[in-house]
Amino acid sequence: MTFSTFAAFWSTARSFRRFVTALILAAGAAACAQTMPHIEHRGNRSALIVDGAPYLMLGVQINNSSAWASQLPAVWPTLEKLHANTLEAPVYWEQVEPAEHKFDFSSVDLLLDQAREHHIHLVLLWFGTWKNNSMSYTPSWVKLDARRFPRALDAGGRITDSLSPFGEQTLQADIAAFSSLMQHLRDRDPQHTVILVQVENEAGFWHGARDTGAQANEQFARSVPAEVLKAMGKPPGTPTWEQAFREDAGEYFYAWAIARYIEQVAAAGKRILPLPLYVNAALRDPLHPQRPPAMESGGPTDDVLPIWRAIAPSVDAFAPDIYMPEYENYTSVLRLYSLPWNPFFVPETGNSPVFAHYFFASLGAGAFGWSPFGMDTTGYVNYPLGAAHIDAETLAPFALNYRIVGPMIRQIAQLNLEDRVRGVAEAPAIHTQRLDFSPQDGQPAQWFANVSYGLPSFYSSKPAPGNVTPEGEALVAQLDQDEFLVTGVHCRVDFAAVAPDRHRQFITVEEGSYVENRWVSTRVWNGDQTDYGLNFTDIPQILRVKLMSY
Repeated sequence: MTFSTFAAFWSTARSFRRFVTALILAAGAAACAQTMPHIEHRGNRSALIVDGAPYLMLGVQINNSSAWASQLPAVWPTLEKLHANTLEAPVYWEQVEPAEHKFDFSSVDLLLDQAREHHIHLVLLWFGTWKNNSMSYTPSWVKLDARRFPRALDAGGRITDSLSPFGEQTLQADIAAFSSLMQHLRDRDPQHTVILVQVENEAGFWHGARDTGAQANEQFARSVPAEVLKAMGKPPGTPTWEQAFREDAGEYFYAWAIARYIEQVAAAGKRILPLPLYVNAALRDPLHPQRPPAMESGGPTDDVLPIWRAIAPSVDAFAPDIYMPEYENYTSVLRLYSLPWNPFFVPETGNSPVFAHYFFASLGAGAFGWSPFGMDTTGYVNYPLGAAHIDAETLAPFALNYRIVGPMIRQIAQLNLEDRVRGVAEAPAIHTQRLDFSPQDGQPAQWFANVSYGLPSFYSSKPAPGNVTPEGEALVAQLDQDEFLVTGVHCRVDFAAVAPDRHRQFITVEEGSYVENRWVSTRVWNGDQTDYGLNFTDIPQILRVKLMSY
């Protein structure tokens, strides 16, 4: 072969290799786009899609200062004990941009690397302009320059530790930082270890209804934006905030202001990497809201969700942080946020054992994820809001939940998207609860389930007395017209025919689990185990039940 012939051959081969490489890269990009985590809506339910299928997030959120390299060794063992599949971890603006325009994402890389080593997905929490109203996680160059980055003023005109949503340079700085984070994730995380990102943290204002600085007052005196009037069911026109909303004017105004700010941050990040984004809410009292509002004003509390939905379309979900241990309060929050248009999950909840028994109720409300806060052994606890100690006793009821559901997370996530999952938590004053199911495939429901608490496993003629400590819970998922997955903790589950003249009979009650997405039966319950209903203790057990009526 002459040199010129060889050169021509090599050139052709090189072109062919480039062509093949381009095809491989294009195929990789297409696959990446197909597997990008996203939200899927179906009817009144939504799902978080990860790796192409509905995903159930068995989450753990660590303490605010636990995402440092020195603290992570005290994080991973707790996740393993809890059988969690997802870690919620903060990303601190002050850490990743210590000098303006100088970014250091080594802390994010460490989270990515260690999460992959532990086969855990990540939810990143952007602690930017606001963290529980405060500017505490902003870099020092923001904290020290009140002229460029103005702070909000309270009703008396006093300066606060909260940044104003009307600071244009603050907004642009946050956009630049958040966009850089999303750019880094796009480049560093092609396998989508990160499945969800929180924008800010419990944004709002604890010092009154709204900022009273000059820019805020100027905006407050203007006409209410048309989209806000429409969202809140007001007729179009040009009224001021006070004319339109009277005693709620300050709170609604601040919800609009913060939603507008966060929408610009979220939209900029999503243009770079379209991961699902959410905003979390510090809650108001769901049963007895106070006037003036005794809460963090401006965040996505239940009364201003229509404003947030209208103003922040780049935000996929508005999620409640639930630290209310009372049954009425907790379950009311589940109802208020599990709206047909709002992809629902609980990104933060208390870590005292009482909160554990709301897990199944959250799934029954359609939640695609649930996450107790402060679950690490770094030495900090948020008592009395949470547990006094993160020890084996504290972890046990949370770990039990995740052990039960872990083998069937894909099945429960898919069934929840299809509105086939029902769950309840024991109420202190109500010891029997009824679970009804939706019609399937055009056929009316044939069965409902009764959940009772405090009964013995064997026969008892007495009404259910309830457990000494209300800690029972149950989860029932409909596989087919007459077939169900059933599990629970400290409860009895039984079925009854919807038709009053029909009686329930078990065809089979199989105990088992899912192994590689295939049901594997380990034994069949019958006799004493089924004669008086299906009784659950604190042993992880999953039943596959087939019914007939006569």
